[in-house]
Amino acid sequence: MRFVSTVAVAAVALTSSTVSSFVSPSSSIIKASTTTNLKMSEVEQPDVSAYMSGARPEGTEEYVMQQTMVRVKDPKASLDFYCNVLGFKLLMYKELPQWKFNVYFVAPVDASTIPEEEDKRWAMCMNTPGCLELTWNYGSETEEGLVYNTGNADATGTSNGEKVKGGFGHIGITVPNVYRACERFKEMGVEFHKSPNAGGMKGLAFIKDPDGYLVEVLPQGKMEAEPIDCMGVPAEGGEGYKDNSK
Repeated sequence: MRFVSTVAVAAVALTSSTVSSFVSPSSSIIKASTTTNLKMSEVEQPDVSAYMSGARPEGTEEYVMQQTMVRVKDPKASLDFYCNVLGFKLLMYKELPQWKFNVYFVAPVDASTIPEEEDKRWAMCMNTPGCLELTWNYGSETEEGLVYNTGNADATGTSNGEKVKGGFGHIGITVPNVYRACERFKEMGVEFHKSPNAGGMKGLAFIKDPDGYLVEVLPQGKMEAEPIDCMGVPAEGGEGYKDNSK
């Protein structure tokens, strides 16, 4: 099964159940009527069409969105998840005992393409879009429970124990079939935040990595719901969109 990382690019999937109408993108303001818990609300949306065309600004033509970094409690557990569950490969790693941390760069690449020479591996890593940098600070593996705040209405790491409205949401992968992928994830004991048919948005899922970070699972083609998902949830019904930052 081939997975594609969407760490570098955030994709928004809109379906007829969540968006009822659009005004031409040429308008200075695009208006979309959305339904949340059966209440209609009209939100003025900025016209972003200009950002989808034209050449890249001079001097940026070879820039690469190379990585997103997350701190992890246990590097072995994280590498097991990203490499054995999601199918990524370890492109490069650096052990930095003088600063008491290590970094591990993983990405969905074929292991046969990874060079043996360290300098060539580094060059490949720095030119591969959408890598995930897993940073392990020595000693975190000995702490009890979860260590790092995931950004999603999470109280982990706060001084007063109250949940915070975080900015970070998730990373994402795309798969040929969300439902088949999730069946595999369930068999491997992966924790689900949202199975494909749960909630109001059907055909996508969220799973958790060992530190609780969310991984969105999206289809590589059209988003279509199947009658029953891996958790036995039917496609019919379900609540609307939930803002996980709150």
